[in-house]
Amino acid sequence: MTEHEQARLSGRADFDAIAGWVRAGSSVLDLGCGDGLLLKFLRQSHAIRGYGIEIDADNVIACVKNGVNVIQSDLERGLAGFDADSFDFVILTQTLQAVRHTEEIVKEMLRVGREAIVSFPNFGNWRGRLQVGLGRMPVSAELPYQWYDTPNIHLCTIADFEDFCEAHGIDVLERVVIHEGRRVAFLANLFGSLAVFRIA
Repeated sequence: MTEHEQARLSGRADFDAIAGWVRAGSSVLDLGCGDGLLLKFLRQSHAIRGYGIEIDADNVIACVKNGVNVIQSDLERGLAGFDADSFDFVILTQTLQAVRHTEEIVKEMLRVGREAIVSFPNFGNWRGRLQVGLGRMPVSAELPYQWYDTPNIHLCTIADFEDFCEAHGIDVLERVVIHEGRRVAFLANLFGSLAVFRIA
């Protein structure tokens, strides 16, 4: 792992939580895997067997350069090419808020994987609430876009996601809430800016 890659890893607090949950030797499918950095890290640190799904051609090339098995595909079209329980873990990091078919994607993750790990920016963080209260759409490290150029279409809070899981019969196995690289336990929906859920 290069120095640049290590710096990028240290900037992704959700990766630390994910690495704590993924067991050594597991099979992992990373949806919207970008350049494959998470899979490369998990392969080197946990000896996982992994595949990524990525739509962007430049990221697919970067995955190949990183030695990551990648399939160029639009995850919005589902995971019909994979059998049930094909993977120990299916991961979706900071992409849930940018997908159109949220319910279908989460259901597919839990069909294809024995467990799923999802991370997303918490729209309920107090700084975001304050910006909305002052009449502005929130902009933060986790939500860095302006209202007119954001790829995010389904913003949610931690409480919203927990309600979603309950309504769909999804078990929350573990939850980590983070703000500025530190874990948040007290009033997590108010003080946390990033949430990571392990579900089944």
